[in-house]
Amino acid sequence: MYSTGISIGAVIAIIILAIIVIGLIVTNIRIVPQANAYVLERLGAYNTTWQKGLHFKIPLIDKVARKVSLKEHVIDFPPQPVITKDNVTIEIDTVVYFQITDPKLYAYGIENPMAAIENLTATTLRNIIGELELDGTLTSREHINSKIRLVLDEATDAWGIKINRVEVKNINPPADIQTAMEKQMRAERERREAILRAEGEKKSAILIAEGNKEAVILEAEAAKQAAIRAAEGEAEAILMVQKATADGIRMLSEADATKEVLTIKSLEAFAKAADGKATKIIIPAEIQGMAGLASALTSIVDGSKEKPKAVKTKA
Repeated sequence: MYSTGISIGAVIAIIILAIIVIGLIVTNIRIVPQANAYVLERLGAYNTTWQKGLHFKIPLIDKVARKVSLKEHVIDFPPQPVITKDNVTIEIDTVVYFQITDPKLYAYGIENPMAAIENLTATTLRNIIGELELDGTLTSREHINSKIRLVLDEATDAWGIKINRVEVKNINPPADIQTAMEKQMRAERERREAILRAEGEKKSAILIAEGNKEAVILEAEAAKQAAIRAAEGEAEAILMVQKATADGIRMLSEADATKEVLTIKSLEAFAKAADGKATKIIIPAEIQGMAGLASALTSIVDGSKEKPKAVKTKA
């Protein structure tokens, strides 16, 4: 009976020990998810970094000191008051995108990495804005982002952090400065509107003047063409008259006309010329002689027609 009791106790002890061992084994099995890393310490000192997969740690000796996410993180820092070069106090809030590249340095490099990044961002922002005036600050977001990212990336290398991007989210000047800026922008828009309106009126006046110019040129060209056509018509008429005259002379010449016939033709031509509105007419000598002869003959004929006068005789 005594030996049986010892064996039952031993079995129970073995079962309990087996349960404890199995429990320790199960509780010390770790599965590291994707995009994560575990920092493992052994007896209080850094031992290794577990990447994704199945891992086992020694009970009571190994300890997972820190679980680190390797995904990209985003931190939106609250607005920071900064003073520009022209002594204007503005508030700027930034957004930092970073990624942990070395879990060991991230776990042991600095006590509070997020607070360190926030303070470093604020001090860097003050240094950069202190070199810029207000107008330059409002138009230099890309410059500010680049300089902050370079400074942060260089400083956080020792912490196992990679700064991917830094974005200036908002730049808030004081209320009176915003009002003055709005008035300035409104005046600038009105000035541009006036310039555009003046340029439009100028172009319209130029187009109207060019249209009038082209109309005058076209009218002058039409008058010129009409004058040319009229002159050509008159020249053609004169040419036809001269051609007809030449044809008549040629026909007379071919008909062996006598001198008297030619003289009569000359008289007819002279009569047509005298019928015009000319105030002075030059009569050729031959026509003058013929005219005198004709006048004399007319006088003789008229005298022969008169009655004879009585002749008185002396007693």
